[in-house]
Parts: sequence; structure tokens; C-alpha cells
Amino acid sequence: MSLVTEVVVPRYGIAWYPWAVQYFFLIALSYSSLWVAAPGIILGRQRWLATSRLALLACVSTTLVAPVALLADLHQPLRFWHFYAHPTPWSWMSLGSFLLPLHLVATVLLAWLAWRPALKARAQADDGWFSRIAGWIAWGDWQVSRRVMILAGLAALATSVGMMVYTGAEVAIVKGRPLWHTAWLPFMFVATGIIGVCGLILLLNRVSGIRSADTNRQMLAILVGACVAAGFIALTWLLDGANAVYGSVAAALDSIDQSAAWRSTAVEGGIAGVLLAVLAFMARRGPARRKLFGWALGLLALHVAWMFRWVVLMNVQTVARNSAGFHDYHVAFGSYGLTGIIGIFGLWLTALLVIELFVPWRDASLDPERDAPADTSAAPAPSASVSPATQGVRHG
Repeated sequence: MSLVTEVVVPRYGIAWYPWAVQYFFLIALSYSSLWVAAPGIILGRQRWLATSRLALLACVSTTLVAPVALLADLHQPLRFWHFYAHPTPWSWMSLGSFLLPLHLVATVLLAWLAWRPALKARAQADDGWFSRIAGWIAWGDWQVSRRVMILAGLAALATSVGMMVYTGAEVAIVKGRPLWHTAWLPFMFVATGIIGVCGLILLLNRVSGIRSADTNRQMLAILVGACVAAGFIALTWLLDGANAVYGSVAAALDSIDQSAAWRSTAVEGGIAGVLLAVLAFMARRGPARRKLFGWALGLLALHVAWMFRWVVLMNVQTVARNSAGFHDYHVAFGSYGLTGIIGIFGLWLTALLVIELFVPWRDASLDPERDAPADTSAAPAPSASVSPATQGVRHG
């Protein structure tokens, strides 16, 4: 006699929607762009000035928009206050709820200090409401020392490191998903985040009209290094799972071993990464190539960074946890799908346009002491050859 035991397993819907992809993408661009801006802001390197201006613009815009995507992913955005009313220090998500506001405030404060001299200069120009608003944003005529700027930059860098650790650990700590529960994932988040921010700065360098040759050269050099690092992490990740019998990486590879869709995704991702690295290496070897292909490489780099997060956060959820096989997921048109993705992108463009309208970020020297007004007490005395009558006419 044979006995058949029927097991009924409920099918659960996905927990994280494309809002999560947008958040992890934008926050990676946020902390990575702050690192790229650091040489010009903190170290004061003049050859890095144009790059730091663009990186600071990218950092502020992405930092402002990222929390919106996170709130939308809560499904009930107004419940965010629960994180503060009921803190759980052992949860990475709870820690992130405190780190994110600190990072937002530190980043905006740093940008405000860096842009204040240019805002004060615009406030003195006859530019109607734009000058008036620039004066309001500058908030007085007091001077900021270089030391204060460095301290603000170091504080922002500290919060950016916290954001890097929290966003990586928040996903890697989930034991129920072998494809997430690995130490390699946080490092891959960082590498692809740097790839994405290099692409974003290359793109902003083109569309903003700055078109700095130094920026193209610097970003392509970092892009090549980030692609090599990402390739090394991916190869080590694969070898770890292929050579191990137990462990999360081995379980992850076993869970997708029979999926043709996952194999095609891996091949497409590998081709895109290798193509990006090769083209970036070739472009950085000549100024003409950097100028011609910089914007196209920027788009490809953003695609690689965004698609990696889509595969990790969305495709992984299609792997059944309590049964065999895969669940189908199709991007809906509503706010939890395509409309939400386009909406967040539009909100980021809005943030860029608002900054472009009211902040003369192109004129910022990122050194407040260099923009200090000249000391009029040391002005030379009037020439003795000028007659008193002439002096009277000159001074009205």
C-alpha cells in the first residue's frame, strides 16, 4: 500500500516592489557621489574642482529623492513614525531609519556651505526674484572658514559610510533568501554604485554644458577600476558557490540551476559588464574618444548599476521559498510598477531643475575662504598726482 501526502503551500506575493530598487539605486548614487566629491571639497584639489561640482549636484539631488522612494515602499508611508516610536537597535532597518535623516541633513548642510559664496554673489546681482531667493538661501553675509567646511565634509562622509553598511547589511541579513544571504552582496552593491555614479557624472558633464576633459578622464579611470572590482567580486562569488557543498551561495546557485531565465540574465549581465569595462578602458586612452563616447558610457554604466539592483531585489523574489519552481512577476503599469519608476525619475529631474534655477553651482569654488571679499583696509592710497577736484568728482 502506498500513501500519498499532499502538501499545500500558500503562495506569497512579493514583499519589495520597484520602489525598493529605486531607493537602493539612488542611495548608492548618493554615498558614491559624495566620495567622488571629497577630493575637491575636503582636500581642495583644483584639478578635481569640476568633478566635485558635478558630484555634489548628483549627491544632493539623489539624497533628496531617495527617502521618497523608501517611504513609498512602506506601502503605508504615514507609518514611518513607528521606527522612531518603537526603535529596535538590533534591526538594520531600524538603524537605517536614524542614519538616513542624518545623512540627508549632513549632505544638504555640506552642499549649502559649499554653495553659499556663489549664492551670496548672485544675491548681489540684479536678477529679480532669483537674486532675492539666492539671498534667502545664503542666509546672511557671514563667512565660513575652511575648517568648518572640512568638518562638515567629514561628517557627511561618516554618514555615507553608515548608509553603505546599512543598505548592504539590510539585504544580506535575510536568511530566507540564499541569493541575498551572502557576504559578497554588500561589496557588489558598493562596486555597482560606484559604476553608476561614474556614469551619472559623465552624463551630467555632457548635458550641463561643462564638458570638462578632466572630469571625463577621472570618471573613466574610476569606472574601469570599479568594473574590474565588480568582475572580481562576481567571479569569487560564483567560485564560492560552485566549490562549496553547503552555505548560502551554494544554496542560491542550486535554487536557480534549472532556470533558463536566470542563465540568460547572468549572460546578459556579464556581457554588459565586460562591454562597459572594455569601452571605458578604450575611451580613456584618448581625449577624442572620451569626448565622443563619454555620455554613451554614462548611460550604459547607469543601466548596469540599476539592472543589478533589479535582478537582486525583484528577480530573486520570484524564486519560490516554500516550494519548487518560480513565480511569475510582471511589471504593472500603476504606482507599484512602471508609473512609480517613471515618477521617481521625474522627481529626480525636478530636484535637478530646482537646483539649476536657484543655485549657481557652476560658480562654486568649494572653498569659502577663496570667495571671501577683499580686505579694503589694505587698499592703496589715492595717487598724489590726482587733484582734489578730480577726487571730488570721482567720489561724487
